[in-house]
Amino acid sequence: MNTFENIFDKYDWDSVMESIFSKTSMDVERALNSEKRSLEDFKALISPAAKPYIEQMAQLSNMLTKKRFGNTIQMYAPMYLSNECQNICTYCGFSFTNKIPRRTLTDDEILKEVAFLKNKGYDHILLVTGEANRTVGVDYINNAIKLIKPHFSNITIEVQPLDQDEYELLIDNGLYAVLVYQETYHKEEYKKHHPKGKKSNFSYRLDTPDRLGKAGVHKIGLGALFGLEDWRADSFFTALHLKYLQKTYWKTKYSISFPRLRPHSGGLEPKVEMTDPDLVQLICAYRLLDEDVELSISTRESEIFRNHIVQLGITSMSAESKTNPGGYAVEPQSLEQFEISDERSTEEITTMLKNQGIEVVWKDWEHFS
Repeated sequence: MNTFENIFDKYDWDSVMESIFSKTSMDVERALNSEKRSLEDFKALISPAAKPYIEQMAQLSNMLTKKRFGNTIQMYAPMYLSNECQNICTYCGFSFTNKIPRRTLTDDEILKEVAFLKNKGYDHILLVTGEANRTVGVDYINNAIKLIKPHFSNITIEVQPLDQDEYELLIDNGLYAVLVYQETYHKEEYKKHHPKGKKSNFSYRLDTPDRLGKAGVHKIGLGALFGLEDWRADSFFTALHLKYLQKTYWKTKYSISFPRLRPHSGGLEPKVEMTDPDLVQLICAYRLLDEDVELSISTRESEIFRNHIVQLGITSMSAESKTNPGGYAVEPQSLEQFEISDERSTEEITTMLKNQGIEVVWKDWEHFS
């Protein structure tokens, strides 16, 4: 069976790194002047050689984003349903080895959280759980989607990777999109950060977007967790993954997210720092590679950074996020998965966007299953 792993196995991490770092200013200028950019162009745009061109990249990214998406930002809210998890992950507050109180929301508690977010205006919701099949398996997720579907036009999940038939069941009941981050495409480093649990299976996680594509999901979200390994190589492999999926499952929409390692209970320090200018460079590089892909920024990033990045390629963002189960209305003081950085209210974020001439979009289409 052909999957992305067949393509992935043809690449060597060190060779990709060498190729990116060998790019010259001439390569960057060639990429900037191209109308249709290749993955080699993308390497040039994320390379150190592109640093002097960030302003030019930002202007191009702004122009392409406005041409395709207009002056709009789609708003969404994450809703954590459970912090139960059977995986050991070095970077996560929910890791199995962390001695924290575990909590999984009941139906009534889910609806309390729903009421809070609806009152704020949200119509796109991201459901998040830890990876614990017995507690928050397919049946639990399916029940949550059925409960929530009457209240939101757009339901996305970020949960444990599932089998194709399980995704098909959830899609039939109203699931719109799935976010599944590889965390890092470096096989050896991946093993170090995921020593126990189903998530330790690199290949099963890598092939998850293929199962989603076959299941016919409307949108797939990709990304890497920046700080585990070199951000440039991880971003190249994410772009390689994106291009494969777009060609193979061409009816599906795609998004890219940009999570940087944040403080949490148990605290892993980033192996490789990704600076704010690095992240600006990367966001612009993705937009120059692909005019249609949705680019999302979360409340992991600072207030000042988010104020500036909304003009440079981002198409969706969260606000007032809580990363603990029941964090909005049920149990605000429970342990968060990670600390957020931008703590402004939904109203403050929407005012900031409007002051920049950006239209805030709560609901941009109705999805019928």
